[in-house]
Amino acid sequence: MARAARAPRAGPAAARRAGPVALSLLALAAVLVVSVTVGSVAVTPDRVWGALMRGMAGELAGPADVIVWSVRLPRALLAAGVGAALGLAGTAYQAVFRNPLADPYLLGAASGAGFGAALVMVYGGVVPVLAQLGVGPVAFAFALAAVTVVVVLARRGGHLPVTSLILAGVVVGSSLSAGTSFVMLAARERSTGVLSWLLGSFAFAGWDDVSRVLPAVAVAVLLGVAGRRAFDLLQLGDASARQLGLRVEAFKATVIALATVLTAVAVAACGVIGFVGLITPHAVRLALGPGHATLVPLAAVWGATFLMAADLLARTAIAPAEIPVGVVTALAGGPFFLYLLRRGGGAT
Repeated sequence: MARAARAPRAGPAAARRAGPVALSLLALAAVLVVSVTVGSVAVTPDRVWGALMRGMAGELAGPADVIVWSVRLPRALLAAGVGAALGLAGTAYQAVFRNPLADPYLLGAASGAGFGAALVMVYGGVVPVLAQLGVGPVAFAFALAAVTVVVVLARRGGHLPVTSLILAGVVVGSSLSAGTSFVMLAARERSTGVLSWLLGSFAFAGWDDVSRVLPAVAVAVLLGVAGRRAFDLLQLGDASARQLGLRVEAFKATVIALATVLTAVAVAACGVIGFVGLITPHAVRLALGPGHATLVPLAAVWGATFLMAADLLARTAIAPAEIPVGVVTALAGGPFFLYLLRRGGGAT
């Protein structure tokens, strides 16, 4: 009897989610197709399909196949993966801090990654171990290290107070940003490369990057959907969530750890791209409500769609030159951020 009573409630809810999810996936597929077909060399959809088939068989034939399989497809998929990762990480941080203006870089991941990348680009020639590791792995390690330091500084007797986390994140992030600025000033001839990385780019995307980002996103989506009830409980406040059976501090620590790893994976692949993790979760929340059963998967899909579209604009707006994709997302995200502030979205 209990199962029969639950079914009518679950069915309509699932049906209501199915429509937006289906439309979002269609939009994602459409942007992916446009990203692969549009560029300095136009490639028709049927030639794209043929290139995909031949690429999977390892039998590329002609320049169009190489452009599709080796350049545009991995670039589009990496942009989608990074956008999904940042959207998911932003959702997680906004849930933990119960503030829609939180983003994946709040605890210093971006500043740590930027400092690590600057060290490799500037001192890689004189410190062999940095050159051997490369920009991506060092940026990943420094992003994790920065957030680890923030958590250690903020922890109070087994608890992670939100205010302490934010303040520690600001201090550590500012210190690392200052370190990055010093490194750039100390080697001005290499500062352009560092600045380009800090603004984000998919110009050198490859299948290796895709193979690292997409599995991490897939795991994050599954974990986020599995924890949707816990995310919803957390929005009631720590005390209420504890009364309803949630181990609040353990859940917060787990979410921060997983979201940090996801953010570090994304940043290591393409540099620092702002606003994606801020605006996509909040856009989903504004359009479809705060329930995490919908918010988690659609934050990933909308983030992927938004960043693919931003990258498409970045590489075609002033072709053959490219705009750093971080500039495009900032131009879109800045007004949206001001809109949130105007609505009072920063109130907790």
